Amino acid sequence: MSGLAGHVADYLRMRRALGFKLKREGRLLPQLVAYLDAAGATTLTAQLAIAWARLPQDVAPINWSHRLGAARGFAAYLKTIDPSTEVPASGVFPSSAARRVPHLWSPTEVSALLEATRGLRPPLRAATHEALFGLIAVSGMRIGEAIALDRDDVDLTDGVLTIRETKLGHCRMVPLHPSATDALGSYAARRDQLRPTPRSRRFFLSSVGTGLDVGGVHVTFNQLTTAIGMRTTTARPRVHDLRHSFAVQTLIDWHRSGVEVAGRMAVLSGYLGHVNPAGTYWYLSATPELMALAADRLDARYGAPR
Repeated sequence: MSGLAGHVADYLRMRRALGFKLKREGRLLPQLVAYLDAAGATTLTAQLAIAWARLPQDVAPINWSHRLGAARGFAAYLKTIDPSTEVPASGVFPSSAARRVPHLWSPTEVSALLEATRGLRPPLRAATHEALFGLIAVSGMRIGEAIALDRDDVDLTDGVLTIRETKLGHCRMVPLHPSATDALGSYAARRDQLRPTPRSRRFFLSSVGTGLDVGGVHVTFNQLTTAIGMRTTTARPRVHDLRHSFAVQTLIDWHRSGVEVAGRMAVLSGYLGHVNPAGTYWYLSATPELMALAADRLDARYGAPR
């Protein structure tokens, strides 16, 4: 192990002990060390870090920003050990990307997707994906949160999910509608019938009794949406769009019922697992229907502009 590789191992160990997962850094920093070793460098300079960050071609600049961010964190640590280390400046690459326009799923489209899952083989694969996609559509969960659910995280008596593997490392409780709880209960019974001795404690199982792989779920989703005619050369719906559609439909329902939406945004934010309501407010501009409903509410309260 080279000296830099040893420092990377120490850096990751120290920060993970503080609660940081550092999945990206754990993958990227050994690559940075290999690049520095190949260049014959004994220390990390800003020029080398930037050159390494830009190695991937045909990617969005935000990918370069993520790579350089990993290098910057390590460089700041390394500088306390080796004063000749240079910490790259922030802002070298754009740190944000334009949000992709989501596909807003209609109830008919969700029904068509779930119907298509029933044609999958073997039977456990069909049952698992029907329950998984259905849960995301009615709860707005992230796909990573859903496939990380263990059996103990799913309370079928009280209809509550415990989300432990969240995007930001927090834990939250997600209450379900009784119909969603019943659907999960039916899936659990079918799952245990088809795979009585599973190889994993995950709630959602693959056809061989292991936990689901997110890449495999995306492949299946793409196959299903292609089969039902939703995926074309110009239309590419994502699993994440089911979450987005749940949030938008919730806001639409609140507007139509006349409730005070602003007062409920914090509730929706917490339910979705956003770190603050600012992330949830983006959904207000996500669809013309929402904008029109919001405008109607303003007109009713203050009168139409003259």
